[in-house]
Amino acid sequence: MSTAIRLSKVAKSFGEVKAVDGVDLEIADGEFFAMLGPSGSGKTTVLRLIAGFELPDSGVIEIDGVDVSQTPPFNRDVNTVFQDYALFPHMTVLENVEYGLKVKKVAKEERIVRARKALQRVKLEGYEERKPGQLSGGQRQRVALARALVNEPKVLLLDEPLGALDLKLRHEMQVELKELQRDIGITFIFVTHDQEEALTMADRIAVFNAGNIVQMGSAKDIYEEPNSEFVAGFVGISNLLHRDGKVISIRPEKIKFGRGGDRTSPGEVVSVMFLGALTRINVAIGADILTVLAENDGTQVFPAAGDQIEVSWNSKYEFQVG
Repeated sequence: MSTAIRLSKVAKSFGEVKAVDGVDLEIADGEFFAMLGPSGSGKTTVLRLIAGFELPDSGVIEIDGVDVSQTPPFNRDVNTVFQDYALFPHMTVLENVEYGLKVKKVAKEERIVRARKALQRVKLEGYEERKPGQLSGGQRQRVALARALVNEPKVLLLDEPLGALDLKLRHEMQVELKELQRDIGITFIFVTHDQEEALTMADRIAVFNAGNIVQMGSAKDIYEEPNSEFVAGFVGISNLLHRDGKVISIRPEKIKFGRGGDRTSPGEVVSVMFLGALTRINVAIGADILTVLAENDGTQVFPAAGDQIEVSWNSKYEFQVG
């Protein structure tokens, strides 16, 4: 598979702040790639460097094998979808979608055909004459996607595109975005601080911290085999156990009440929280607090705060992270 994006030793500072610190990265053609990390970790700056909105202080950025490190945004074969949609409020949906083609001086008849096709792809047939103010948040997001896709870019960049949506709509759009990417087959690079979004949608994930990529791999690799205390704590819920000078990570759904695994430990229940489909139980084991997530299947009786219990898990689910 060919490489869509390659970054080699890319660095970018803003004053005294080193936002990106010598990042190396390769993203395959047709891949759904997520850049995940907390605020200030460098992920958004990397996206802006790929888009051309920022230029690197050093290093090389290639798109489809071509060095674009100093190329302006309008000459790069990428398009960006922003969290705030950036739609023109005075234009209709169709006019918004065809705007980029108009700037490129594409003939009007072709613009309309391509804009309508892009709207069909995002399930907005029949909305052509509406204004953005007449649309829901999810519909405005689809218009922004159509406007980006109508130019048929090599790479689509998505900067926290679902951040403004409510939880239910965000989940629906996660599924739709993944289906859309699979359907059109171009490279999607998705920036988010939401671990669930990254785990749900991406083929591969790069976890950022302090301007660097600290781990990269599939969702399963990142979740099941975190390589550091930071990744274990940032991606999902993780228990950190301190044993003999080592820090061990174990995910809460791997822990059971009573005996059953090859690791067993007594503890005291600190708190019990009902979460709907799950119940979250915090258990003190020495100086460590373990979180246990158990399904509410209607058959299990959970302990109460203050109860003395035993918990167990299998050592194969442990990973040393420090």
